[in-house]
Amino acid sequence: MQTFFEKSISQTSEGKEAERILRSCVHCGFCTATCPTYQLLGDELDGPRGRIYLIKSMLEGEPTTNKTMQHLDRCLTCRACETTCPSGVEYGKLLDIGRHYVEKKATRQWHQSLTRFLILRVLPYRQRFKFLLGLGQTFRFTFPAKLKKLVPVRKEKNKPIENKTHARKVILFSGCVQPVLSPEINQSVIKVLDYFDVTAIEIENEQCCGAMSHHLSASEQAFTFMKKNIDLYWPKIEEGAEAIISSASGCGVHMKEYGYLLRHDKAYASKAEKLSSMTKDISEFLQQCDLEKLHVPKNTNAKIAFQSPCSLQHGQKLSGLTENLLSRVGFNMTEVADSHLCCGSAGTYSLLEKEISSELQKDKINKLMRGAPEAILTANIGCCEHLQQVSPVPVRHWVEEIAALID
Repeated sequence: MQTFFEKSISQTSEGKEAERILRSCVHCGFCTATCPTYQLLGDELDGPRGRIYLIKSMLEGEPTTNKTMQHLDRCLTCRACETTCPSGVEYGKLLDIGRHYVEKKATRQWHQSLTRFLILRVLPYRQRFKFLLGLGQTFRFTFPAKLKKLVPVRKEKNKPIENKTHARKVILFSGCVQPVLSPEINQSVIKVLDYFDVTAIEIENEQCCGAMSHHLSASEQAFTFMKKNIDLYWPKIEEGAEAIISSASGCGVHMKEYGYLLRHDKAYASKAEKLSSMTKDISEFLQQCDLEKLHVPKNTNAKIAFQSPCSLQHGQKLSGLTENLLSRVGFNMTEVADSHLCCGSAGTYSLLEKEISSELQKDKINKLMRGAPEAILTANIGCCEHLQQVSPVPVRHWVEEIAALID
């Protein structure tokens, strides 16, 4: 695809990167077949090919309107199009560049700006989020049905798992919202790793991974979080930690891109690349463990449906890995139609694009329930909370099920 960027853009690092990505696109349209928003809305501009055209036009100096902003906002960043694309177009990277520029060229409505401002001032900060969530849970009974659905019921606190010391050590990335919403997930990771003689190191003062800020075009906030985490992790990396484990696939995919995102930062580029190379989803790490030690009891015939988060299968390119792990251990897995499609959570998408998110949520639950499972398992906290809002069966992180097999 030929490009004719404005001079003010063509010589920038983002301009050069956009040109590189655009030149690999042949405009074949295969991507539209797996795009959730195109399938739902039927508008070419709400599919990857149309959005690529909009970004190209904007960078070439054509008028940019709020319509351009709206079509880019509607993208889930699920990256299913990348999995489908025969040319290997790095659409996610191009979209981030497009969103960065559209914020400069179009004016967002005040209520949209306010919502984004509040999200960026609360969700990435664990203590702020914990306080406001607790407040919401306390007064949840007074909320109207639609708002009540968004506030999860307060959970009973489980006794913390003892973190034993072993020769092998990994850093456990805790995240910002997961420890508040579902602390049992990381406790399950600690228990499973301990079973395989691996110590999980939790880092004090750990920051948000930066994904939320990055995808909302708050680049400086994202870079601040990322660099702080590198500084916090580096002593443990030097002491011999063999991996950085994430149990939230949305955080994991972003951390695997630290090296790319900080490639122009002389002070952090090499460290960021090292951190990215060490980051593993918990399913990846457990592949090297002796899973034959764990077995689902033979008298258990409960059926389980697995919802593969987009950040796991399209972002980290780990499609089928977790399903295979669960099957090896002995879980009775159901077939899930259109498993490549997004559930509608997509980070903050469910807060910013409620109608589209809700439609995708309903569709995903309907397909997950076709096999009559007794529970739905997933690998990302956002998907878990989003699906539980409408699911008739419990929705849990799959690592909780593995931990439950350990005495």
